[in-house]
Amino acid sequence: MGTAFKDLIVWQRAVQMSLAIYRFTSSFPVVEQYGLTSQLRRAAVSVASNIAEGYGRSTRGEYVQSLGHARGSICEIQTQLVIASGLGYGKEELRKAADNLTNEVSRMLVAIMRKLQQ
Repeated sequence: MGTAFKDLIVWQRAVQMSLAIYRFTSSFPVVEQYGLTSQLRRAAVSVASNIAEGYGRSTRGEYVQSLGHARGSICEIQTQLVIASGLGYGKEELRKAADNLTNEVSRMLVAIMRKLQQ
């Protein structure tokens, strides 16, 4: 694996997604600080972290497994965004920006995983 994980477009987009989630959740009610706000932020940070961790692992299988964990966190985020929207939390344009990034990162993860499993 020739380049550093920071050079990976998927990692860069995952970081952008985390920042978008932080922006989206910044206006959530204080009562959600340890609830949905924390859940969304934790899951968002774990995506980029799992990509980086997997990249640093010894084997291709471990890398694919870490990418799978990142993909699972994306699904978690997408679910939580639906819930937050249903509760009327956050600004809709910020939710859409975050959701668009989750879709982009998810597609990239699936493509990378398929390539690595060939």
